[in-house]
Amino acid sequence: MYTFAYDAPRPGTDSAHRLAWLDNLRIALTLLVVVHHAAQPYGPSDWWYVEGQPRNPVLTTLSAVDGAFFMSLFFFVSAVFVPGSYERRGGRSFVNGRLVRLGIPVLVGALTIVPTLMYAYYTHYRGYPPLSFGRYFTDVYLGLGDKPADWTGPSWPDLQFGHLWFIQNLLAYTLLYVLCRQVARLLRRRDGARDRDQVGAAPGHRALLLLTAGIAVATFLIRLRYPLDAWVPVLDFLQVEPARLPQYAAFFALGVFAHRHDWLRRFDARTGWVWLAGGLVGVGLLTAVGADASCAGTPCFGPGGLDGSSALWAAYESALCVSLCVGLLTLFREAVTGSGRLSAELAASAYAVYIIHLPLVVTAQYYLSGRGLSATTAWAVVCVIGVLAAFLLAAGLRRLPLLRRVL
Repeated sequence: MYTFAYDAPRPGTDSAHRLAWLDNLRIALTLLVVVHHAAQPYGPSDWWYVEGQPRNPVLTTLSAVDGAFFMSLFFFVSAVFVPGSYERRGGRSFVNGRLVRLGIPVLVGALTIVPTLMYAYYTHYRGYPPLSFGRYFTDVYLGLGDKPADWTGPSWPDLQFGHLWFIQNLLAYTLLYVLCRQVARLLRRRDGARDRDQVGAAPGHRALLLLTAGIAVATFLIRLRYPLDAWVPVLDFLQVEPARLPQYAAFFALGVFAHRHDWLRRFDARTGWVWLAGGLVGVGLLTAVGADASCAGTPCFGPGGLDGSSALWAAYESALCVSLCVGLLTLFREAVTGSGRLSAELAASAYAVYIIHLPLVVTAQYYLSGRGLSATTAWAVVCVIGVLAAFLLAAGLRRLPLLRRVL
């Protein structure tokens, strides 16, 4: 089954063959997620489950580049499949399927994976008296106990969704899409209007520049109040990072439009190559300038606020986001189109890998802590362990009868 897809084409069909490149892109993005989390204790200074590790500014730059685009591209790729699945299955069946495939991992993960990771952090780094996991879960994770006067955070209570925020946000966007479809249908019925099958032109340079400018302005404005890596609870449930909300929401919407207007097939490759080249130049410049490990994964242009450095970083990050997303879609569509048993297996396991990889990565980071390894060496070892262990475990879990429908 396609990663984050809803109703994937059956293997061997023409549709499945045409979308092999998109499968390959999903595999690459899933690998990048593991690599990104493997670098967290060795590069940026933002909060992580493992502390006190050696750091390398190159890994800080890697985190800044990854953060600029890869989750936006995940939202885009996921959204591409939403309209077709909705139309094939109907609203009720579609929603039920999304609640199972997206909602169950979020709830189960928030009650198992995340509290286990937070308990390990509590035990190793907070310096409080020993506490059983059961007491920690009720008193600290759920917040049913008293908050310690010298609480060290990152928040109270410890209840959070960790890396599962993406699946949680994807479910929210998907339900919002369903609501919009239902409202549009009611309005058409009231006005006697018919659906229009007009196909819009694929985006060109001008449209992409306007998109970049729009995201940049929205990003700068929202970061006046919410800096990078500031998470807020929406309706006391939805875990959102407002600083990147303009990117994520825009690319989910673009994924929906891409399906409706067949942009994945009709987009001009020459335009995509130009934007890919621009994105690579931007990455090169960022690498040459370097990133400061004290700036939470940004190159110290500014995580937010009313100043020139924050405006510059909002514009630069938005340009990287659009150029790398457009460029990678073009690259994989034009050049990374191969398919086979291995790629099919990796694609089928990628969703499960996203869900389960973090405890494997963090366990490896704990194991390597204090062993005298450089930041780069430790990161490389964690990458290898995390990728191999996650894909092997995912391949087994998704074959279990009780998990097939979810994973």
